[in-house]
Amino acid sequence: MQKIISIILLIFLAGFPVFAQYTSNVSNVATTCAPFLEIGVGARAVGMGGAFVATANDVSALYWNPAGIGRLFRPEILFVHTNWIADVKFDFAGAIIPLGKIGTLGASLTSLSMNEMKVRTVDQPEGTGEFFDAGDMALMISYGFNLTDRFSLGFNVKYIHQAIWKETAQGYAVDIGTIFRTGLKDMRIGAVLTNFGTDMRLEGEDLLVYHDVDPYQQGNNDRIFANLETQKWPLPLNFQVGVAMEPYQSSSHRFTVAVEAMHPINNTESVHIGSEYGYKELFFLRAGYRNLFLRDSEEGLTLGAGIGTKFFKNFQFNLDYAYADFGRLESAQRFSVILRF
Repeated sequence: MQKIISIILLIFLAGFPVFAQYTSNVSNVATTCAPFLEIGVGARAVGMGGAFVATANDVSALYWNPAGIGRLFRPEILFVHTNWIADVKFDFAGAIIPLGKIGTLGASLTSLSMNEMKVRTVDQPEGTGEFFDAGDMALMISYGFNLTDRFSLGFNVKYIHQAIWKETAQGYAVDIGTIFRTGLKDMRIGAVLTNFGTDMRLEGEDLLVYHDVDPYQQGNNDRIFANLETQKWPLPLNFQVGVAMEPYQSSSHRFTVAVEAMHPINNTESVHIGSEYGYKELFFLRAGYRNLFLRDSEEGLTLGAGIGTKFFKNFQFNLDYAYADFGRLESAQRFSVILRF
């Protein structure tokens, strides 16, 4: 067992040379592709300020820390809808199936979409009569299991697709997460490395142009087909580590607090804090704060609430809501539904 844990630690340490290219003094904003992968999933976690890596005890662990699904013993389904900034729509659907002692399988679909827009040019600023749209999508397969009664490990494998008008980009990535449970107030320590994968480049028929190899030579073919080559961009690689615990818990009341640190390659380091109060696991209130110490952050206070009901003994339904302040930008509101069988 010690050898297995050592191997896992080496996997995380292997990522540090990548992060070493980026210092905390440089923000590196807008230097990665597929930013939709950084939009948090699940109103419960978002209401807690996104400080969920060390808790990850529902199906939204598919996004936050796949190690968490290894400790789930009932099938769960999650649906998320978010009216994101600038009239963009964000949706997520995920499900897990426990397989007993061998672990838990999961799958999810993430979608970012927007309404059609007019194609405008310098000569036709009011529109050419054509319309274009843009959208992103990620398909993910997950697996989580328990190495011991306290140590869990999980993996995600992702296919990522981005499109704008007639151009598309594709990529692949993996996430690796761990959770360790201590004996103090059920304190949990979680860590996850996300979006470690291939660079992405836009390609498509609109990049096909005519080219004159030698414009100074008469009689040559000035309509040779050529492709404009776009630049490759890395995925938003991120390393998170967090701690969570219940300072107070009884048969009717539970109070959870969490804090975690983020080290992304496309921004400065930051800290999330969050809390959740649960009454008989049927009514919940949440609050948190995102991106403490982040340079030029527009995010901040988060609030949330949730209710849960039970039907036919085994069936459980949870409805959660979260509000996130985005400063000068439009605030985002999230709704999510969790079904347990």
